[in-house]
Amino acid sequence: QTCMAKSVSLHKPEIKLESLKEDIKDFLKTSGWEKKLQNAVYSELNVFPWPCHPAAPPEHIKEPLAYMRKAQGSWEKRILKSLNSMCTELNIPLAQKRPANEQKELLNKWNEMGTDEPDLSLFRPVYAPKDFLEVLMNLRNPNYENGEQPSFRNHLGLIQVPLKVKDIPELKEDFSELGLNIGQLGIDDSAQVPPEFFENEHVRVGQKVLAEQDSAAAQQYVRQGCPTALRADLWALILNISNQPEDILYYEQLKSNVIQHNLLVDSLIYKDVKLTASNDDYYFVFEDYLYQVLLCFSRDTSVLEHFTYSSATPPKSYIQGKLGMEEYAVFYPPNVNYNSFILSVAPLCFLYHEPSKLYQIFREMYVRFFFRLHSISSHPSGIVSLCLLFETLLQTHLPQLFYHLREIGAQPLRISFKWMVRAFSGYLATDQLLLLWDRILGYNSLEILAGNRIIFTKYAKYAVLADLSTLKVMPLLQIFLFATVT
Repeated sequence: QTCMAKSVSLHKPEIKLESLKEDIKDFLKTSGWEKKLQNAVYSELNVFPWPCHPAAPPEHIKEPLAYMRKAQGSWEKRILKSLNSMCTELNIPLAQKRPANEQKELLNKWNEMGTDEPDLSLFRPVYAPKDFLEVLMNLRNPNYENGEQPSFRNHLGLIQVPLKVKDIPELKEDFSELGLNIGQLGIDDSAQVPPEFFENEHVRVGQKVLAEQDSAAAQQYVRQGCPTALRADLWALILNISNQPEDILYYEQLKSNVIQHNLLVDSLIYKDVKLTASNDDYYFVFEDYLYQVLLCFSRDTSVLEHFTYSSATPPKSYIQGKLGMEEYAVFYPPNVNYNSFILSVAPLCFLYHEPSKLYQIFREMYVRFFFRLHSISSHPSGIVSLCLLFETLLQTHLPQLFYHLREIGAQPLRISFKWMVRAFSGYLATDQLLLLWDRILGYNSLEILAGNRIIFTKYAKYAVLADLSTLKVMPLLQIFLFATVT
């Protein structure tokens, strides 16, 4: 549209070649496209990695450390072996076209899939969080001498890889907007604090940010938390999601793919939703949304783009009878994780009630953040670094708690790993979880999860009947970061 408008404008006699550059700038500004282009560029900068050395091979862009790439490859083979053995045992193909009557039935009950009660007793989870943790615990850098016996040279936690992680002073600098002297939603909007002191002004600024439609300003703003009424629009602005007609059409095409073809992973998704969301006090009402989003997500080939900067590689399958012939290779499934995946979607259902927009928000959250919790890499926001950061901070700043848990055979990471890999979804109360995810979006980093795990570990004993959902996240996180003596 912009190009067409510019080509028409160029034929006007008042357009001069010497002023063309300024004329184009003026046109972009007056038409509103300047802000859209800025937001699009800012969105890309938040997702893609910094440029590497020109001679760096593609696999170094995905993951610079060879032993991490090898470990990720072995983990993927293990998952595929589990999938293939399930296919063989149950005599079920990886994918097949649905019969016409089944397609019609699924289309008719698309908005009521939660009423289905298929027999899924023979399907088993591909892996559990503890399986993934065991793989991370066995990671070793072959170029680094590290004996099995505890010494000053090795780490006393479960993660034994020499990655650089931040200490409290560095975290204070990175998360400076969480300082004790800066207003925060989740703290300064409590009933004991008059709203005119912080909340009213924060809402007014949020409305102004939305009116400006500036992604960078929105990202800076949410570092202090989002007002509930503005959160959905602010997150969409940060993620550059506008739900245009072409986006809705794309979602409908994905829906059509679900209707036409049945994948083995569909049954795994069904079982995951039934076991997790259906029994959750907060999420059971969103069961239909969860099916719709995850079934479409498993068919979305556009998500494959994130494998250019992810250490993971999508699994290949071949058309029947064409094994090994690359021109008949397909990615199967294009993208899906196999354990409590739905907990990454469920909290978003509180904010977005239109399936196509809910889908787009989740997809963008996944390719920016959540995929790092399910793959092995050296990235600072990757699950390995987050686990090491958690253990290092706990050992350094809460040594008595760390050694006590270790001595009684309750390694802190074993207790808290599932909290991390699920980004605390299912463990925190929804309002607290959304306040935490505000900061993930605001800082474009998952590192805040490690700090949250420490306060969970430290203060869980004070939660009523060990109900972690009673904890208030932001006050405890603020105290840990800014009231810890370093």
